[in-house]
Amino acid sequence: MTENETASGAPGTILVDAIGTLVTNDPALGRGPLGEIADAALVIEDGRVAWAGPRDRAPAADARVDAAGRCVLPGFVDSHSHIVFAGDRSREFAARMSGQPYSAGGIRTTVAATRAATDAELLDGARRFVREAHGQGTTTLEVKSGYGLTVADERRSLEVASRVTDEVTFLGAHVVAPEYADDPAAYVDLVTGPMLDACAPHARWVDVFCERGAFDEQASRRVLTAGIERGLLPRVHGNQLGEGPGVRLAVELGAASVDHCTYLTAEDVDALAQAAQRPEPTVATLLPGVDFSTRQPYPNARALVDAGALVALASDCNPGSCFTSSLAFCVAVAVRDMGLTPDEAVWAATRGGARALRREDVGHLAPGARADLTMLDAPNHLYLAYRPGVPQVAAVWKDGGLVSGRP
Repeated sequence: MTENETASGAPGTILVDAIGTLVTNDPALGRGPLGEIADAALVIEDGRVAWAGPRDRAPAADARVDAAGRCVLPGFVDSHSHIVFAGDRSREFAARMSGQPYSAGGIRTTVAATRAATDAELLDGARRFVREAHGQGTTTLEVKSGYGLTVADERRSLEVASRVTDEVTFLGAHVVAPEYADDPAAYVDLVTGPMLDACAPHARWVDVFCERGAFDEQASRRVLTAGIERGLLPRVHGNQLGEGPGVRLAVELGAASVDHCTYLTAEDVDALAQAAQRPEPTVATLLPGVDFSTRQPYPNARALVDAGALVALASDCNPGSCFTSSLAFCVAVAVRDMGLTPDEAVWAATRGGARALRREDVGHLAPGARADLTMLDAPNHLYLAYRPGVPQVAAVWKDGGLVSGRP
């Protein structure tokens, strides 16, 4: 258990009662694909969901929380973030809003600041962002390295990340380190050799930025293959700045997720749809906050869903291209500008994120799932898109323990 997790610690069972709408994400429990139950209740025991259903059938419990007609849904599962960093890039954002195009090169600004920061400063920052994410309704958060780009700095970034989450990703192949600007092949040698050796024990995942200005298909394949050989599971940054090989490489190597997917060909969409049928699918993780913050086109989420691809929504919280931790905001943008329905967007930010992390214990509220739940100050989940920009998270539980707000 990481330090940001809260052991339930509560004696006995807790009944969350008088729920206006309970989103379970289990069609066997309720109406539609979200498994909605009106006038519902939920029982927490030992950090897990013990029961969920209509409140007039709820079993007795040792303690009661009155939802007072508000909506309860699974905690958001944010499967893509970069919260271990130092420094500030607000002026870069202002320049971009004035017409300067976004490129991967801005990452190097954060690299310099992160290398100069102490371990304690990096950990304090990561803890602050986890608290912020909890306040936004997020209960599971993936965290990447990628702002160190030396063996020592990547390792310590992962050590910091592992203090705040179990979902830790090695991203030494974020961009080519500045010291290797004239010899990118040598940097790939470093990433796939000494850096990976030092970092693999501290990570679950290996990732690569397969994009112009970062790593081409050949280098990306080397990085992912080397990570797989050391027991890490692959994921990919791909197709953010233009059409490219990222999606097809992710599908070929069985990556859990390919993230961004802003520029897709018909062949890419078809590949993702076919990959969705696998026992371990490749999920298309969309990052609407990035496209909002960089004025890039939005991905065509409607085309992906209609083709049968699995779609997740994540924040990509980072200091350069998307400095938000709010998945509620991402849900609203996905509905307004990416063609998802409110139901689809909420599923993508909860169960979709869990699929992108290959987790079956989060993203839903069926019996046996972790008791990670978010109570909205609203009667149903539609308000996430209906009232964009308005704080609506009343309380958040993780593993059955209250981590933010007050019910």
